[in-house]
Amino acid sequence: MEAELSKNLFELADSFRHAKRLTESTVGKMCAADGRFFSRIRDGKTFTVKKYDDLVEWFSANWPDEAEWPAGIERPETKSFHEAAE
Repeated sequence: MEAELSKNLFELADSFRHAKRLTESTVGKMCAADGRFFSRIRDGKTFTVKKYDDLVEWFSANWPDEAEWPAGIERPETKSFHEAAE
């Protein structure tokens, strides 16, 4: 399961960074507050399911209009400001 979740995060990060013309470390800083987040995963470090959910939600909320969301990765619905305050 962790391998599949890692694959999803890398697909999201790669699609996002190519659309925005950013480096992987910049995307890591933006979504995980850690410029080495993705390289750490590549090196075998782990992450929690909560972290995965937080990152997928971040990507969904910040996804570039011109980029297509990667197929096969469920996209969460972004909550409006009003819904998040409830």
